[in-house]
Amino acid sequence: MSGENSSADDVQHVWDVVVVGAGPAGASAAYAAAVAGRRVLLLEKAELPRYKTCGGGIIGPSRDALPPGFELPLRDRVHAVTFSHNGRFTRTRRSKQMLFGLINRPEFDQQLVEHAQKAGAELRTGVTVQRVEQHGSAVPDRRTVAVVLQGGETVLAHAVVGADGSASRIGAHVGVKLDQVDLGLEAEIPVPEPVAEDWKGRVLIDWGPMPGSYGWVFPKGDTLTVGVISARGQGAATKRYLEDFIARLGLAGFEPAVSSGHLTRCRADDSPLSRGRVLVCGDAAGLLEPWTREGISFALRSGRLAGEWAVRIAEAHDAVDTRRQALNYAFAVKAGLGVEMSVGKRLLAAFERRPGLFHAALTGFRPAWNAFRNITRGATTLGELVRSHPLAQRALTALDPGPARSARAAEPAKGEEESVTS
Repeated sequence: MSGENSSADDVQHVWDVVVVGAGPAGASAAYAAAVAGRRVLLLEKAELPRYKTCGGGIIGPSRDALPPGFELPLRDRVHAVTFSHNGRFTRTRRSKQMLFGLINRPEFDQQLVEHAQKAGAELRTGVTVQRVEQHGSAVPDRRTVAVVLQGGETVLAHAVVGADGSASRIGAHVGVKLDQVDLGLEAEIPVPEPVAEDWKGRVLIDWGPMPGSYGWVFPKGDTLTVGVISARGQGAATKRYLEDFIARLGLAGFEPAVSSGHLTRCRADDSPLSRGRVLVCGDAAGLLEPWTREGISFALRSGRLAGEWAVRIAEAHDAVDTRRQALNYAFAVKAGLGVEMSVGKRLLAAFERRPGLFHAALTGFRPAWNAFRNITRGATTLGELVRSHPLAQRALTALDPGPARSARAAEPAKGEEESVTS
């Protein structure tokens, strides 16, 4: 920006970039814009640190998207995955190398925000954004966006990033459209040392009784994060699944420290990612992996992209340049994350119909396990896997919805257990 514009902005207190929401997406966006030397304000309605319903799995793509020098506050390192199909056909797969790490979101999010602050971003907590305005009396010129806070205060910026979660007000302004909504229920269960030791380094993934559902156990020291997820509209069945899951694991006698629920929302293919000088990322944009509903890596990666392109939008002097930069942001998101989401949607459709086949493949077919391991470790992504491996392409095509034999024939014998090291 020219010195003349900077001087005028100082008088009017115009920020280069305002980021709404201090989760992984917002903190990443604030960090990316601040590292570029811009004046960045990060707004968060809660006081930090704060709890979020989330399994807390940090896979390779998440790790690779973290700021330089970021020390992951890992509670455990996962080397084994136990798979079950609605509590049966239990098998454990093991890896000599770490598959992924487990974190508690309050610590992780707080640390991300601190990195953004060290890069120069300013943080304001306890602030609720009511709406954003790009026209009208609150907006001094066409290069400025007004962020209206609860209570009437207005904050001005040359670019705004909406990272305010799956019920995003900024997303509503942009016009985000959703085509998949799921309900996740979770319990944080403190357990005695012998129980914690039994789970150390190992997670459980259980393919659930409702189409597209699954449950998980993630160990974090003296606490187990136990959760389930399924399509919205089956609240009673989802709650029953969690209760049965906890009882089946022998954990019903332990009182949860936290019980929570959360809706995950996945964008439609034609959903916008921007409007004028406002971008959305992470959950606010409906960016997550549709099959597993993994969102942290999508939040970190899309947040970084949003921060980088918000800088360019802040520097844009007219509507044409603003539109060009916004389209470039959308292209960057769709070229990477969008491809992964497309594959994930196809996998979810197949999984909803044939969970037993997925279970049999992951527990009994080495290439499927190797693919799972490589994705979690960050050696590849879903998109890269399908694009570069003919076998994966053929398998995904074969799994697409259509007439098929029953998955029951592909399931292992009842009660069979196996432990495999690779």
